[in-house]
Amino acid sequence: MITFLFIVAAISLFLLLIALEQAINRLLGVEKKQISTTPGKQIDRWGRIIFCVLFLCTLPFMMTKGANSIEWYWIIYFVLLFGFQAILEWRYLKNSKQYVTTLIFLTLGVIVMLCIAYVI
Repeated sequence: MITFLFIVAAISLFLLLIALEQAINRLLGVEKKQISTTPGKQIDRWGRIIFCVLFLCTLPFMMTKGANSIEWYWIIYFVLLFGFQAILEWRYLKNSKQYVTTLIFLTLGVIVMLCIAYVI
């Protein structure tokens, strides 16, 4: 029963985030663009690979720490990944406010992770 409620909550949160992204983009007048169509394609790809490798290499060390350390580990990874994406969007997607949407979701994501940590 608890697993079912968790799945329903996760799907509801996912659908809410999609609707929220659409509303924010419409409110700010953001036209969705991809970094992969700009000269920043290689920087984006290599940056994501480096963050992923660093994350996976340090994960075993973090698993030996307490639950609080793992929570902050995920938050730091989330901030680094979305911060990197926002910087690339700001740099390579000129005349677009798409980076503002990314920063809003970064803030919301950190708040949600902190709330989930205190609820569980």
